[in-house]
Amino acid sequence: MKLLRNNTFLMVLVALIVIVPLALPLAEAEFSGADDQAEGVIAQVAPDYKPWFSSIWEPPSGEIESLLFALQAALGAGVLCYYIGFKRGQAKARA
Repeated sequence: MKLLRNNTFLMVLVALIVIVPLALPLAEAEFSGADDQAEGVIAQVAPDYKPWFSSIWEPPSGEIESLLFALQAALGAGVLCYYIGFKRGQAKARA
């Protein structure tokens, strides 16, 4: 019975973590990355600043840019987890 109460508590906690941010009213928030914010600050501080280089390819939309960033993060996590698992397997094989 105690396990059921713990699981119920955890399920309610997870539901609150998911629902509360969605239920909070967001006031026309402008979400932008650190690069965009830095570009704005540089434009204020040094209006005559010229970038050293420009992007080779600009994604057609913010969603595609987010997708590419998520894929890059997933690939990096996969490589890192593979390496950790590989080393752990080697250690178990030696033991």
